[in-house]
Amino acid sequence: MVMLKVLKQYYSATGDQRVITLLTNYFRYQLKQLPTFPLDHWSFWGRYRAGDNLMVIYWLYNITGDQFLLDLADLMHKQTFDFTDAFQRSDMLRRPGSVHGVNLAQGMKEPVVYYQQHPDKKYLDATKTGFEDLRRYNGMAHGLFGGDESLHGNNPTQGSELCTAVEMMFTLESILEISGDVSYADQLEKIAFNALPSQIAEDFIQRQYFQQANQVMATRYTRNFDVNHSGTDLCYGLLSGYPCCTSNMHQGWPKFTQNLWYATADKGIAALLYAPSEVTTYVGDHTEISFKEETSYPFGESIRFTLSTGKKTASVTFPFHLRIPAWCKQATIKVNGQLWKEVDGNQVVKVDRAWTTGDVVELLLPMQISKSRWYENSMSVERGPITYALKIGEQIKKVTNDKDPIEYGATYYEVRPTTPWNYGLIEVPDDKLQESYVVEKKDSTVSYPWKLENAPVLIRTKAKRIPTWNFYNEMTGPIPYTMTYGLETGEAEDIILVPYGCTKLRISQFPVVNR
Repeated sequence: MVMLKVLKQYYSATGDQRVITLLTNYFRYQLKQLPTFPLDHWSFWGRYRAGDNLMVIYWLYNITGDQFLLDLADLMHKQTFDFTDAFQRSDMLRRPGSVHGVNLAQGMKEPVVYYQQHPDKKYLDATKTGFEDLRRYNGMAHGLFGGDESLHGNNPTQGSELCTAVEMMFTLESILEISGDVSYADQLEKIAFNALPSQIAEDFIQRQYFQQANQVMATRYTRNFDVNHSGTDLCYGLLSGYPCCTSNMHQGWPKFTQNLWYATADKGIAALLYAPSEVTTYVGDHTEISFKEETSYPFGESIRFTLSTGKKTASVTFPFHLRIPAWCKQATIKVNGQLWKEVDGNQVVKVDRAWTTGDVVELLLPMQISKSRWYENSMSVERGPITYALKIGEQIKKVTNDKDPIEYGATYYEVRPTTPWNYGLIEVPDDKLQESYVVEKKDSTVSYPWKLENAPVLIRTKAKRIPTWNFYNEMTGPIPYTMTYGLETGEAEDIILVPYGCTKLRISQFPVVNR
């Protein structure tokens, strides 16, 4: 199934017709063999991940129109784990250990992918319910869920696998393309701009198998995970934990980039995710146009699109669709410096007009401080799509591994804190959030912002240390419930919050204490 995605990507880049021949022959082989040797004949994993197989079947059908592919698609769906029923009628997402985390992340797209052939709303509704329940019972502030390896609840010291991050991103990209539901774009950006960068070192060689939403030591130690790989799961290394993430992590950013722009059924173009980019495509009456997107998003609030049509004088009429995230209360859209419209969040807005070369669209997405609640009523601080975490001093040590270098690498890196971490945020009314959390913007044009010293945005606020909240198993001890009456705390101190993705150590889900 992995190679099917590789071949699809390769064809998209090269147009090599051998891919079409190979996939056509392979899918005929599947149609012949699957009745005798079903997806779970050798491994149950196949039936959980078959949505990727199904997706490529439909992709090939849209190119060749071969009818046998639709027969294969129905057979594939029949042999796939029934996510629709599991999301609507079972307790799977409420039960620890019920499903492998990466299988879940990879498989959640299947009902929506199948919806293309059989457009029954139950497939969309079931998937929506699945994501809501996953967040409610297992969700964390970085956008993922507790799954270390299997589903493991929402305690912020449970792990989330790097493979889960990139597979869930691809699942959300696939669902967004089919459904157009902007909530999936919001969730996708949450993972891409928080969970993904925190788990990969800047050299893109060292990576972390599991991450924790509250992670105060990344050391070799046996922790309370569903699976432990000799305690190496939190260490940064090439082979620490399990090597699958080394093979899989690289798909995260390229596929995110590939899904920044979308063609639309009304012969226009849509920008549903935001990052610096350029796109060339055809719109309207098959006229070639290009957009250049300039932005410091997700740290900055403004996005600038400059159009080139290839026609010096004639105009081109087409709709330009822009996503307004749910976290944005009111966005402003300008065309050539003039106010076009102010719009509410959680929608896609269509700018339909005659365009000429040099036209500029400016999208302003004001970012306010907001808060979200998690395990034990803990609180996270958010600004735009980014979760902010406590800035903790990091002591990084390279470890030579003489014990088991073949399994976990000849070297790996451990990270220990050099500053306190056991803080509770001070209770602040919602109408005082903006003044209690002071935003400080730094240079956001650095080539790699996902490092502690490069953090483009800082948030300064007050917090109190909680003396009874200490280390346990080289993790945080049980997080104090918010709000515990009479909880002993120290004096208020100044603390700094930084983007989650810039951290290797962090508290991102805080207990809240009284003034």
